[in-house]
Amino acid sequence: MRKLSTDELNRISKEDFEKAEKLPIIIVLDNIRSLSNVGAFFRTADAFRISELVLCGITACPPHREIHKTALGADETVKWRYFATTEAACQQLKAEGYRLFAVEQVEKSIALQDFEFEPETAYILGNEVEGVSEEALPYCDAAIELPQEGTKHSINVSVCAGIVMWKAFDQLYLGVK
Repeated sequence: MRKLSTDELNRISKEDFEKAEKLPIIIVLDNIRSLSNVGAFFRTADAFRISELVLCGITACPPHREIHKTALGADETVKWRYFATTEAACQQLKAEGYRLFAVEQVEKSIALQDFEFEPETAYILGNEVEGVSEEALPYCDAAIELPQEGTKHSINVSVCAGIVMWKAFDQLYLGVK
């Protein structure tokens, strides 16, 4: 076994990435406080060609040195927009025809393994301490939850986002249900 070289990985250029078809989902960052987490969102969104990130509230926006350090340049490839509040973002996304899903532990949440991803949907991931804001929940069509068996009640938000993005990529792009 040997590691593949960068050339063997056949990575596309920034220009080709811009033109490439994107996975038709949006990830909403609801008041994410850690710049490293924001950078991780960008890097993972680039990996799975997520169509857009929506940054809300206290979530820092590029350009920022700390975001760039974790994103490794994905902050220059992934489309994003900013809203002063998550509520305003939810209103706009609904007006654009998106269905909204909280990624949160709430009553009647759907376990991730039972959830079927669809195009034209947005997934809201919340603050590292507070989770998805109470203001955003009324706009959500449903919630999905990652089952956990450990002693903690949550996992890091950027790790959670990575799992959700992978599952969406798996179902919508690779075609696995």
